[in-house]
Amino acid sequence: AKASGDRRKAAFFFTIGSLYIGRLTVNHAAQPVELFGMHCGLVSISFRELTARQIVDAVVEAGLDGIEWGGDIHAPHGDLTRAHELDAMTREAGLRVASYGSYYRAGFSESQGLQFERVLDSARALQAPTIRIWAGVGGSTEMDTATRAGIVEDSLRVARMAREQGLSVAFEYHRNTLTDTRASVSELLRETEAAGLECYWQPPVGWSRDERLASLRDLGAALANVHVFQWDAGGDRHPLADGADDWREYLDLANAARPRPDNQPRWALMEFVRDNTLVQFQRDAAVLRRLLANHGQSHGS
Repeated sequence: AKASGDRRKAAFFFTIGSLYIGRLTVNHAAQPVELFGMHCGLVSISFRELTARQIVDAVVEAGLDGIEWGGDIHAPHGDLTRAHELDAMTREAGLRVASYGSYYRAGFSESQGLQFERVLDSARALQAPTIRIWAGVGGSTEMDTATRAGIVEDSLRVARMAREQGLSVAFEYHRNTLTDTRASVSELLRETEAAGLECYWQPPVGWSRDERLASLRDLGAALANVHVFQWDAGGDRHPLADGADDWREYLDLANAARPRPDNQPRWALMEFVRDNTLVQFQRDAAVLRRLLANHGQSHGS
């Protein structure tokens, strides 16, 4: 592996505003460089079959900034020993923990045996600034009033718990939850605004580009991070380069969003690649980096 033992090196990116300056490889002992603008990383569940070390090495090789560790395989909810190991492994490689991708479903998980305290403890051990949760089970049009109210109530509860520990909570933007339509997302964020809930964004499968742009624009300052992938209407995966024009617009819009309430950086996090190969991941990562670099140059900042 490239990043191991005394030979481990840390990759950093110098930015001014959102202008990408370039990559500098430095010895591990050097201090991290403060980053500005939108960072880029990987969601670990993209490669559930790989070890955490393999994921860290791949992210370093790709020149990305950090990792969202998933709560199912690599960072199981409540396994604090593992979370501390991942925190150390990530930071020793010169990367950041972007967020904790939990599988806590508001309004449901507690009754199924997953206490949010376990999720929160893992996030704290990882030093993750944001916890991703899911807005219930089932589509918004199928949800009765009482079930929706329970999801909102639980979302407020867990967000306040996290905020007491200095962490934020953000919903996954996903079908078969209360974030499956623009109207439902907007209503949910209004209902949970008091606790500072945010929302991820990803391009909903089957929506037009204009619909996707509108849904991203709706989020405004409530936008937490973006999951980056290139799928067609049937859910088949393609190289990110195939959707570069669309992604340029999405990332421009995300970069133009008002700052997050706590001034945390936003992340563009790669999630799933064609054929689940590291070769495709490296190619897609290069595309993502170019898109973010071109964003900075085109805006002259």
